[in-house]
Amino acid sequence: MTDYKGITDLKNILIIKLSSIGDVVHALPFLEALKNSYPDSRIDWLVEEEASQVISGHPAINRVIISGRKRWQKEILDLSKFLKISSEAIRFYKNLRFSSYDIVVDLQGLFRSGFLTALSRGKRKIGMSGAREGASFFLKEPPVAVDYDQHAIDRYLKIAEQLGCNTGARKGEIPVSEQDKKLADGIFISFSEGKPLIAVNPMAKWKTKLWESDKFSKLAEKLHKEIDCRIIFTGSVQDRPVIEEIIKQTGIKEDKIINLAGRTGLKELAYLYSGCSVLICTDTGPMHIAAAMGCRVVALFGPTAPLRTGPYGNGHIIIRSGIDCSPCFKKECRDVKCMEDITVNAVCDAARSIILS
Repeated sequence: MTDYKGITDLKNILIIKLSSIGDVVHALPFLEALKNSYPDSRIDWLVEEEASQVISGHPAINRVIISGRKRWQKEILDLSKFLKISSEAIRFYKNLRFSSYDIVVDLQGLFRSGFLTALSRGKRKIGMSGAREGASFFLKEPPVAVDYDQHAIDRYLKIAEQLGCNTGARKGEIPVSEQDKKLADGIFISFSEGKPLIAVNPMAKWKTKLWESDKFSKLAEKLHKEIDCRIIFTGSVQDRPVIEEIIKQTGIKEDKIINLAGRTGLKELAYLYSGCSVLICTDTGPMHIAAAMGCRVVALFGPTAPLRTGPYGNGHIIIRSGIDCSPCFKKECRDVKCMEDITVNAVCDAARSIILS
């Protein structure tokens, strides 16, 4: 295997980590380790549109190169948008080819990231072992061996170590501007009334990761009765109707509970979580945002493995039912007992222990 240690000529670096939001958050400590070890380096980051907010404005990044791949695929057959999409794609290609890099690091490990690695102009092109869809074919060096029983952050830092980086001093926080803080500051002052803020994000993209809506209603009601707190529900604009129904079922007065689904940008959400006592959530992107911002998390896990993709750091609590088939990593399942067996009392007790600690 190639030994990357001792490299001193990393002046221009390209990181390719395209998606998802949680995965891009996981790569922030890697970015910090690179910049701390090579402070004079120029670092560019190639990312897809949805996750680009995570890294926009980051002081360690010189240029963010945004791919509109998902939107282009949806709109390319629309003749009225063909010229616009083609122009964007050409501009993207030119931006990718604009710089010549000392090293290109593929942290995605899929065909689409491997193809972009091939298009980039890099003297060295590296990635991790275990890459899928032939992504390793596009590298110029043997892949760095990583352990997939480790957390994703630790896998990325393994590459940083191979590049001679000190991986100890890093936070991995999402950069937030003063403008981003305004909405959250208003909530902290007017809504919280000095009470602990409990955030709840009940949704997830996989059906198998979901906990029953009525349990979230019972959980919020129980927290409200047993803890002198304020409750904030978060999610996307598509989640808003479901969350409205969850809140309605609690019977809690409007000045004690609020639905912010679809009403915050990603950076506003990150700053909001930084002021919360705890986030209660399923295995989803907001879990990683909260953990990165120093908010302790109670995370409900069923089909996925918290060792690999759970909230990173100390002080978080993982709630699992403990059935034998978990984790199965299935997006579809006839029997989601792994989530159904998680009780309201268990989640409430975990949240209470964090708030009172």
